[in-house]
Amino acid sequence: MTTHAPAPDIGLVVAGHGRHYIVETPEGRRIPCHPRGKKSEAVVGDRVHWRATHEGARGAAADDVDEGVIEKIEPRRNLLYRQDEWKTKSFAANLDQLLVWVAVEPVFSESQLTRALIAAESVGLEACVCLNKTDLPQTDAQRERLAPYRAMGYTVLEGSLSQDIEAWRATLAPRLAGRASLVLGPSGTGKSTLVNALVPDARAQVGEISQALNSGRHTTTTTQWYWLDVGEGFDRAALIDSPGFQEFGLRQLEPAQIAQLMPDLREHAGGCRFYNCSHRHEPGCAVLAAVERGEISASRSRIYAALYEELSQTRW
Repeated sequence: MTTHAPAPDIGLVVAGHGRHYIVETPEGRRIPCHPRGKKSEAVVGDRVHWRATHEGARGAAADDVDEGVIEKIEPRRNLLYRQDEWKTKSFAANLDQLLVWVAVEPVFSESQLTRALIAAESVGLEACVCLNKTDLPQTDAQRERLAPYRAMGYTVLEGSLSQDIEAWRATLAPRLAGRASLVLGPSGTGKSTLVNALVPDARAQVGEISQALNSGRHTTTTTQWYWLDVGEGFDRAALIDSPGFQEFGLRQLEPAQIAQLMPDLREHAGGCRFYNCSHRHEPGCAVLAAVERGEISASRSRIYAALYEELSQTRW
């Protein structure tokens, strides 16, 4: 009689490092897994088909399975990239929103903020800017820097974790409910304080994940998925933290796409004399005219020009 191997199970990738992943079952069991074959393409947030490494274990209870193999990645709703000086790499998928966590001090980089918002726009991801440390005297200056983003329609939330954590909880609660939210922020902004406030056992989870990924040899600078709701299944509120990188990768985009992904430029781009206007030097450019009138900030115009140049020189 012919025997057939059991069908693979569905799981959620909640952490990963190199070829080592943690896949969570709908019941909440977390299984160390590796991909079948040489390629390592899964990222945190992926729904995957996985199978126990030892087929005999498939007849056992889920708690008896110690290791698995990722066989297939389900189609993604969206995919985000990060980049450094050397490479661009995907790192998170199937998200519902992006929380860009900045602070009055240290002063945030508008270029990094813009890159994050462009990345979100490119995959249809809702984005929200969160300004922390509003108890500091430089708050008005940083509010002014964020004014153009409010005018573009982005939600900008404010507060001070050091003064009132509960106020931040109340502010964020309706935005986090039922969503998978990626929180991004440079060191010193209070993002770790936020994660630990929303996920009380976050530090313990990081330690457990790091050990499970490969005997504790990996650092904790890996993207990690935290549940905010108790229960089973994957359609619950979650917070995804991804420390250890500086910039969103945009090299998957064409230079000509950038203006359409910046709301303030997009508003005027349709009025240019030339259909293929680069919005940098052409006569009759409606975007440059808007910059002259002060309807697009000079800093946003400079950031756009720098991104256009970067993507023109660096193609995959």
